[in-house]
Amino acid sequence: MLKPVLDTAPAVKLVSVAEAKANSRVDHSDEDDLIGDLIDAAIAHMDGYAGVLGRCMVNQTWQQKFTTWGGRRCLRLPFPDVSSVTITYFDESNVEQTVSSSLHEIIDDEKSSIVYFKDSFTKPSLYSDMAAPITVEFVAGYGAAASDVPLALKRACLLLVSHWYDHRAAVSELNLNEVPAAFDALIAPYRRIGV
Repeated sequence: MLKPVLDTAPAVKLVSVAEAKANSRVDHSDEDDLIGDLIDAAIAHMDGYAGVLGRCMVNQTWQQKFTTWGGRRCLRLPFPDVSSVTITYFDESNVEQTVSSSLHEIIDDEKSSIVYFKDSFTKPSLYSDMAAPITVEFVAGYGAAASDVPLALKRACLLLVSHWYDHRAAVSELNLNEVPAAFDALIAPYRRIGV
């Protein structure tokens, strides 16, 4: 599978600076920028293609390119929780075409979402001088609002922000762990490994 590309980032953050400050018991605004950066780092650590979850939390739009239609009437996407897809391709004349949404549906298995082509779909010929003539643009995530994301994932993000806020050195004498064990316990039920 080719590497997916983030097209549109989430419109809202999973947690706010105010929530992170309350969780870390910070009652001043001197370090709001630092806390905002820690939130961004925690979300990047958890979310999307490079994140440890292997999934998207708040809705975001991605593009996945494919070299062929595949042999089993389906195209596997890199994430679960896909709510919509648009499929375009370049035909044998190098003209971009769109596959009608009536010709496919989204199904999920234990790893990710899959675009399944219905029996009425006939695989069109593709432009031969293009490495990846098929593009699937899709929205992945639990929903458009931070409140749509499971509470355990929000708590894990807050825990990570607090941990990094309290342990700013690369290695602390008190704690040699990269992340608290509770973080792994919170994310374990939601983690997807490999597609």
